[in-house]
Amino acid sequence: MAVPVPVLENFSLLRGLPAETLSRLGERMTERTYARREVVIKKDESAHALCFLIEGRLQGVDFTVDGREVGLYFVDPGDYFGELSVIDGRPRPEFVIAVARSRVASLPRADARTLMFSTPGIAEGVTTRLAERLRLVSAHRTLLALPNPAQRVCAQLILMSMKAADGKIVIAHAPTHQEIAIMINTSRETVTRIFQVLQARGVLRREGNQFRVEDTRYLTDVAEGRVEPMKGS
Repeated sequence: MAVPVPVLENFSLLRGLPAETLSRLGERMTERTYARREVVIKKDESAHALCFLIEGRLQGVDFTVDGREVGLYFVDPGDYFGELSVIDGRPRPEFVIAVARSRVASLPRADARTLMFSTPGIAEGVTTRLAERLRLVSAHRTLLALPNPAQRVCAQLILMSMKAADGKIVIAHAPTHQEIAIMINTSRETVTRIFQVLQARGVLRREGNQFRVEDTRYLTDVAEGRVEPMKGS
């Protein structure tokens, strides 16, 4: 079944393309729904398509040699994923798993490559996205070297923060404690304890499906080792 143009207009990568182009792309796409914790993309499989998230939430993950799950990044509605293997033709570098019931649209690799390499705006969008992902990987590597879990939690929260339309700093699509735990190499219970301290101090405030960051300086002080929240500093 074709993906309707109004749905395609919500995808950040395709925004601004003519309606005729979107219609042709939609006719080439397929859509599938995934249950929570279902694997959307398997590591080491061949790249067959560029994928777009219509609704739900996904997480890129990998596993250590001893079987421990490691969280890499999130995919939110309107975003796309799988572009690296579409470009170089090599196997997928990680798993992508649904962390909520999700709808995914897929554009065949040949069509995706034609779109990428014939449309300057799309090419710029993809390369900019790859650069952002590389910067995040570098920042995450530095984060994992921090000596204690409180520092890593706060550093991860800073990485996930963004400025909202009202100028406030928020963490949209608030991750679960388990999702954060597998990103920073600690236990869910440890993340829960740290969140309890941060919320009790008024540093974070839950608003629906997001967190409002009320004290960015405190998060930075903890991340940089100037404050130890578990000691009530």
